[in-house]
Amino acid sequence: MRLVATKSVKPGSKLAQPVYNDKGSILVQRDVELTRKMINRLKALRYTYVYIRDDRLLDVELEFSTSSEERLKAMQVIYKSFQEIKQSDNGKYLTEKMTDKITTSIQEMVSNLRPKRQTLTILSDMLIFDDYIFSHSVNVALYAMAIANEMKLPVSVVEEIGFGAILHDVGKMFVPQEVLQKTGKLNDEEFEKIKEHTTKGFHYLRKMNNIPLVIAHCAYQHHERMNGSGYPRGIQGSDIHLYGKIIGIADVFDAVTSNRVYRDAMLPHEGLEILFAGAGELFDMEMVEAFKRSVAIYPTGLTVRLSDGRAGIVIRQNEDINTRPIVRILEEADGTEPDPYEVNLYEHLNITVVACSTAAESH
Repeated sequence: MRLVATKSVKPGSKLAQPVYNDKGSILVQRDVELTRKMINRLKALRYTYVYIRDDRLLDVELEFSTSSEERLKAMQVIYKSFQEIKQSDNGKYLTEKMTDKITTSIQEMVSNLRPKRQTLTILSDMLIFDDYIFSHSVNVALYAMAIANEMKLPVSVVEEIGFGAILHDVGKMFVPQEVLQKTGKLNDEEFEKIKEHTTKGFHYLRKMNNIPLVIAHCAYQHHERMNGSGYPRGIQGSDIHLYGKIIGIADVFDAVTSNRVYRDAMLPHEGLEILFAGAGELFDMEMVEAFKRSVAIYPTGLTVRLSDGRAGIVIRQNEDINTRPIVRILEEADGTEPDPYEVNLYEHLNITVVACSTAAESH
């Protein structure tokens, strides 16, 4: 299977993995031949990537750290929780039943991180959901817990960070929808309204008796930065809570690797470049390094060009070093197509990945 950006899928391509809707039902089945109308529909739904069948890659299987069903379940819990918030009076808080469901979802996700089976692979919008906030919240929780897990923090702390990450954007429920969903550039007044989600979320969560105060600080501090350039308070360094630092990194990574109306998604290695560019100044270097060790930098199915001129598809990850996957070579340096064979970059340290693509094949 080949990972292809939805915007570049060609009619006649066959799906190698099904597409799900927000109810967990299959929207488009595996092996269905995509028409132009179907492709346009997927693009309209902001479905970032699809896996396309390639007869040279039929034996390649995806292994996600969390199943589609598990992520969907978590997103539905978030959806119901946020709906409860929106529909409640000012004095009514999340019910104990909903917080219990969030806790259960977090524990299920943590169980897949410990012991670590493989590097974390999350391709944004693998499930179609009707609001970015919900899928973003689950992705940020998974990324934040992966960082905490890699830092060898206790399970109880990993779970608490996951809980805080799930609710880190709860304040957006109190920001005008026309501002949140604006496709153009925000003016200064609109950006100030967006920034208010941190304080609104903090004040909402700190009043809840069934949620630890530190969870409220996750909502409060996830936009603070090490050099004091963040918001809402401009605190810096050790004044920022451990959880806020971790969730801030996860939040930025998922934001830039998600498909949005106003810009295309970056690939994981590009998202990591953003984090490393700010490491030490905006983000804690140790945490960025931990995240790098946790995430699949070159996801399975990704087309890569190697430093020796050959090109192929990533077919498996090396757990020991996620920057050096196993690649199935489909094109030699001179442009000819060989009988496909594999190169394990872990065993050939003189060869590196120099370019990546999610474009459809040109032939």
